[in-house]
Amino acid sequence: MAVTLTNARAVAGGVTAAREWRAGVAACGIKGFTAGASALPGEPREDLTVFASDRMCDAGGVFTTNKVKSASVVIDQLHLKNNRVRALVVCSGNANACTGAQGFRDALQMAKLTADRLDLDPNQVLVGTTGVIGRYLPMDAVKRGIAAACASLTDDGGEAAARAIMTTDTVPKSYAIEFELAGTTVRVGGMCKGSGMIHPNMATMLAYVTTDAAVEPGWVAGAAKRIADRSFNQVTVDGDSSTNDTFLVIANGAAGNEPVRQGTPESDTLEEAILEVARELARRIARDGEGATKLLTVRVTTAPDDQQARLAARAVASSSLVKTAVHGADPNWGRIVCALGYSGSDVAIDRLTVSIAGVTVFAAGAGVEADLDAIRHAFEQPEIEIAADLGLGDGQAEAWGCDLSAEYVRINADYTT
Repeated sequence: MAVTLTNARAVAGGVTAAREWRAGVAACGIKGFTAGASALPGEPREDLTVFASDRMCDAGGVFTTNKVKSASVVIDQLHLKNNRVRALVVCSGNANACTGAQGFRDALQMAKLTADRLDLDPNQVLVGTTGVIGRYLPMDAVKRGIAAACASLTDDGGEAAARAIMTTDTVPKSYAIEFELAGTTVRVGGMCKGSGMIHPNMATMLAYVTTDAAVEPGWVAGAAKRIADRSFNQVTVDGDSSTNDTFLVIANGAAGNEPVRQGTPESDTLEEAILEVARELARRIARDGEGATKLLTVRVTTAPDDQQARLAARAVASSSLVKTAVHGADPNWGRIVCALGYSGSDVAIDRLTVSIAGVTVFAAGAGVEADLDAIRHAFEQPEIEIAADLGLGDGQAEAWGCDLSAEYVRINADYTT
């Protein structure tokens, strides 16, 4: 799919940028209950959101590949089979994972409580949870939060919703664009959370993308995996994949365009628009990695195909040795070449060229004379790009990661205490 969005522009609003999407938030004290206290010090933080559409939606998603799955993931997979989504409820501070039968009852109750407030069927509500594993949800607090969030639904609530799903994130992450689709103005907006336990397949995060585009039934489910593979599955922070990873795309048709069908130019354009939002959100996850001080972009070109390019890019971005070299501004290009070699992609060392911030460090099977001070300086910048030209075909991909710092260790050593 070779499509370039030439008429897209960024707009405000996140998940409520698209028509007929509303969001509300509440501060329930879930993180405080999770830690065994009645509340966290200071002002209670918004930790639950509900967002809903006035119309029935076409929806699809991609979920964690971890065999240990949160109850919310299992419930969403079941509810998506009906493809009649109208709302989502998400809470932060508690993963509701490894909580047995009680966890499933609680996830189902979250859907029912939301459905009752919005006059929906529980099967039309999806559920998200994120936070500490192995703790039961404080359902009395969740019930109050759902009531408050549903009562405060507003069409400009997207930014607040992005704040409410944060855990160790340092900043909320939302993004939206507007573009023309066959003469109709369409919007795509999204939000995500993710800072630690970030690794491809899925990329250990919650991500929600909404659009007001009209699509034929099943279109979203067909596009979601392709979009995830080129965005969230190319993000890595620490090599850990969580129990709760969720990426959902939901289209409500409020733009009024002719429904988009697979295999048409309009389908390619809409998929590219959703991908643009997903890629920007993925970059923001990498930039906000736990303890991160630098964003690392790995760009692979001339791989045998796109899939092998993705493998190669992810291997470099995932490498702890590359990440620590970036953190310490150590121009150790050998770690990059090594990661490419074990990535699973075909690599012919005599055809490989590697550059850091535009400075070639490896070509034709050996290192080349390079200005190491320039590379050190590049590694000291807040954004670093590593490029690998494999010389084997037309495949290309990007992956995003961050440096690995002592602060990452501190955050995760103290996570529940």
